[in-house]
Amino acid sequence: MSDPGVRSPQPRPRGRSQIKRQRQQRALLGLVLFVVFGVGCLAVTTVGSGGGKHPSAGSTTVPHGTTTTTLAPLGPYSGWVNPRSSGREWSTKVDGLITFRGNPTRSYYGKGPVPKHPKVLWTYPKGPGGMCAPSSVNGVSKVWCGSGWTGEPSVWTGKDGRTWVAFGAYDKAVHVIDGQTGADIKTPWVSGDIIKGSVTIDPDGYPLIYSGSRDNYYHLFATDRGTALDQLWSLSADAVSPVKWNNDWDGSGLIIDDYLFEGGENSQFHIVKLNRSYGPDGKVRVDPKLVFHTPGWDAELMAKIGDQDVSIENSVAISGNTVYFANSGGLVQGWDITGLKQGRTPTRVFRFWTGDDTDASIVIDPQGKLYVASEYERGLPQARTNGQLMKLDPTKPDHPLVWKVDDHDYTPGGIWATPAISDGMVYAATNGGRLLGVDQATGQVRWQKKLTGPTWQSPVVVDGVLIEGDCKGHLRGYDVSRPGVDPPQLWSVKLDGCIESTPAVWQGRIYVGARGGKFYAIGDR
Repeated sequence: MSDPGVRSPQPRPRGRSQIKRQRQQRALLGLVLFVVFGVGCLAVTTVGSGGGKHPSAGSTTVPHGTTTTTLAPLGPYSGWVNPRSSGREWSTKVDGLITFRGNPTRSYYGKGPVPKHPKVLWTYPKGPGGMCAPSSVNGVSKVWCGSGWTGEPSVWTGKDGRTWVAFGAYDKAVHVIDGQTGADIKTPWVSGDIIKGSVTIDPDGYPLIYSGSRDNYYHLFATDRGTALDQLWSLSADAVSPVKWNNDWDGSGLIIDDYLFEGGENSQFHIVKLNRSYGPDGKVRVDPKLVFHTPGWDAELMAKIGDQDVSIENSVAISGNTVYFANSGGLVQGWDITGLKQGRTPTRVFRFWTGDDTDASIVIDPQGKLYVASEYERGLPQARTNGQLMKLDPTKPDHPLVWKVDDHDYTPGGIWATPAISDGMVYAATNGGRLLGVDQATGQVRWQKKLTGPTWQSPVVVDGVLIEGDCKGHLRGYDVSRPGVDPPQLWSVKLDGCIESTPAVWQGRIYVGARGGKFYAIGDR
């Protein structure tokens, strides 16, 4: 196994970096801990009662049991992201799964059919060897292979009719390949360090790819310059101040109405006006301007956690006129962006402290409720009070906790993977290797399965099939067509290395990378 779970190497620790270093060391010993602690604690507590033109402006199809239901168009929406677009394909201009968890509410997982008898069709790169490169962790260089947390590929139908697949990997490169054959469409673009996050494809049809890296920059590439990716712009982690913790970029950005929304491990949230257009030569061009940034922390948080680990490692989510994100200090924030286009400064309208590191992305349902997953590392009382999987109601800012699920009987405990919501259920995978099926309304744990952890792959649900990988390289499919019923396993495919990256399901194929060094296309044929 290739270093399971070591997701967050720190090229230049500053402030209190002990927790992150301990996390890396503990992750390597994770399997032993999980055996010792067994199934741990899983308790549920009910606390209370249960953009723009882009997200699903047209009709779409979403999974419902074992069939596919066609949904009516949502129609015009005057705000940034129609809350009812949750669960739907993002763009009407690009047919695809084009950002981490598919859309601005981080709640779309791909398009079926899901393979019934899946097998590995091809691997990338071809032949022996894999996608590997050295990178420094706390001053010690080691070789990283394949792809890790979050690592979800983007898959879409190109203007040439081919299926395009784009992803970043531990060989420091952004890859763009043919989804049918695995051949390079573009020459891999090599950054200055490994890539841990998920790329985003421009939802408005501009030939642009957005990707972070550990090299201190968030990058923007054009795909309309022949066989090469052409970097048009990059945002430095040191472009704003004050900054804390790190210069990585893990989050998968959102692009809505010509604005880029992105959080960084510099602990700041950024909004960039892209000013996209086409030049006289017909090639895409941009003129980005940073129009807003704000710290992901506040003084109250810093006093409670007692350290400087407040990086934003998750992918921001937007519903209505509010953008949500969390940080490694456990602070969940919502910022009102109603007047952004008119020049008004965003204002904070929601604040909640989970009690510990919250790197999983926030998921938002059609009613605007938030599903938040947190880790358990510091051992603070607040983390035990709030649990490690939470449903929050931001319309009740003083008492937003609706229900919680606990996973804190071992350290490091809790959840790194982003939950999935589907058919009245919440699916979550814990660091201890548990796959949970939780009732979305009540928070009751309806079933659980024990996998080989750390389990950092975010669960994927398409057409009534739940897909989850473990750290022994087993990618499994479960039948969740009867929500709430303990799902039988449908199939399993063995890959090389721990599966930390989130798979993309697209029209009969599953695309995913693993820590053994390879990227896989999986399907019936």
